[in-house]
Amino acid sequence: MLTLKAAGMLDVDAGAIIRPGLLRIEDDRIVGVGGEPEGEVIDLGDQILLPGLMDMEVNLLMGGRGETGLASSVQDDPPLRMLRAVGNARRTLRAGFTTVRNLGLFVKTGGYLLDVALGKAIDAGWIDGPRIVPAGHAITPTGGHLDPTMFAGFAPGVLHLTLEEGIANGVDEVRKAVRYQIKHGAQLIKVCVSGGVMSLTGVPGAQHYSDVELRAIVDEAHRRGLKVASHTHGADAVRAAVAAGIDCIEHGFLIDDDAIAMMVEHGTFLVPTTRLADAMDVSNAAPELQAKAAEMFPRARTSVLAAYRAGIPIAVGTDAPAIPHGKNADELMALVERGLPADAVLRAATSTAAELIGVTDRGRLAEGLLADVIGVPGDPLADITVTRNVRFVMKGGKVYVHRDAQHA
Repeated sequence: MLTLKAAGMLDVDAGAIIRPGLLRIEDDRIVGVGGEPEGEVIDLGDQILLPGLMDMEVNLLMGGRGETGLASSVQDDPPLRMLRAVGNARRTLRAGFTTVRNLGLFVKTGGYLLDVALGKAIDAGWIDGPRIVPAGHAITPTGGHLDPTMFAGFAPGVLHLTLEEGIANGVDEVRKAVRYQIKHGAQLIKVCVSGGVMSLTGVPGAQHYSDVELRAIVDEAHRRGLKVASHTHGADAVRAAVAAGIDCIEHGFLIDDDAIAMMVEHGTFLVPTTRLADAMDVSNAAPELQAKAAEMFPRARTSVLAAYRAGIPIAVGTDAPAIPHGKNADELMALVERGLPADAVLRAATSTAAELIGVTDRGRLAEGLLADVIGVPGDPLADITVTRNVRFVMKGGKVYVHRDAQHA
């Protein structure tokens, strides 16, 4: 038995700090809340305990030290990419994010689902990192967003990509692409429904897959019990994605009132990645990409508040490495800056994120749940920036970070 003792702990549902904070841990579970300490006591002083945070859009296999941007996506072989991912996973966990969704590669891998392998290595205890819900390869049409040839304008034949790597056209191919991801361990499916900011795909909001292709993707995933997340910006593309039954819209920078109302009606989640509008440096990008950013980023700063006020369930996602790995809490600050209340933002990073991935064993500090617990030096309801300074990280009852604390 282990007891965590702190100045307070967050009641996610009530949006309140309970004082003092006391959790009893046995093996990988919380077995008691409040009351008297038992067993070994870790005294965290004036820290506030939170559930382990969750990031619903990362790519741990991209970014990090030594990467050379787009060149790495075609120069790095799978072993090198996996080794870099080890550092990214460690930084993410140490930042207090104990669960992530890894949403699809756009690199040449020979069909290997590297995020599945990374998650298995973490679960086995070989390396430190968050729990991973892997999507394998993002599914995109030829020339669509996340077809890597569209990021550099490669000539035909320079970089051949296979259906197993997510390039799929027509109903038969998209069904096969989904089945391939599921066969090799994907736990959700990511699809590119519209263009994006940093790819040479034309109008960023334009719908890429046809309605019938989208329905086929959703049908294949849902019959196997998997949810579908969609990279989608444009309002028309959002409406098409929601009509097809897609579970979660990623980004949604250009959504309008009608698309928002449709998402509310269908209970579709939004992962807004709004920090990108402030943090992404496009100064060295091609002029057409800079023009896209100039159009989309101002709207990204306002659309998320409209979505929240309408009642769309919002979950935190960073699109790291667009935000550097380990700086994931910057998204929480951006959401508060956009006008969302701090308690709602903390739910977006905990209980709402848990709902999005369909789990009930995390996202709150409650008896019977996984002992995924972090400590921050102050009240995040009063000052969300304390989430950038995580002093204590426990995942599954194991301590990974323990700064400025006393053992009693």
